[in-house]
Parts: sequence; C-alpha cells; structure tokens
Amino acid sequence: MSASASLWVDAVTGLLAALGGLAALIGSFGVLRLRSFFQRVHAPTLGATLGTWCLTLATVVQVSFENGQLYVHALLIAVFMGLTGPVTTVFLMRAAVFRGRLRGTEIPVPTVDEPPSV
Repeated sequence: MSASASLWVDAVTGLLAALGGLAALIGSFGVLRLRSFFQRVHAPTLGATLGTWCLTLATVVQVSFENGQLYVHALLIAVFMGLTGPVTTVFLMRAAVFRGRLRGTEIPVPTVDEPPSV
C-alpha cells in the first residue's frame, strides 16, 4: 500500500471518529439542556446511535485497508446498538409513565393534529 493511500485512509478514519465523538458530545448536551425525562431521553439516544455508526465505520475503513480485505465484523456492533437502543428507550419511557401515574403525576398525552394520509 502506498503512503498516499495510507494518508487518505487515515484522514477518512479520523474524520469519521471525530464525527462520532461530536455526535455523542452534542447528544450529551441535550441531557443537560432539556428539562423533563421524556425530552432528555431523546437527545442522547440519537447521539449515541450516530456516534456508534461513525466509530464503527471508522473501524471498518481502517482495518479493511490495513488487512487488504473487507472487514465487516465491526458492523455487528452498530447493528446490535441500532436494534437495542430504541427498544431500551421505549422500555425506559414506559417505566417513567408507569411511575408517574403511580405517583399521581399528570403525564401529557401526545396529540395528533391531523390523521396520517395514506
């Protein structure tokens, strides 16, 4: 592998890793800025998902070019995070609604302005 190809791979890997870290950082700011649990749970979930995908793609690019063959094993991490993240979020939200109702707290019900068009 030539030095220019290695430099190109390192630049792509560095860009993806920086984007992944930035997405996770921005998502964590949502935890500090937003007020209720129901608002706060959304921001880090999106940041963690995007951050995981970027870091996984950085790993795939770097290892694939170092080994000379496509390395897709790391994509399983992102797939499992993509599957378990939303499920975990739904369970946390349901638990928060249940606990709020037990305490007598009024839980706002989402309203729909218009029915979805088919």
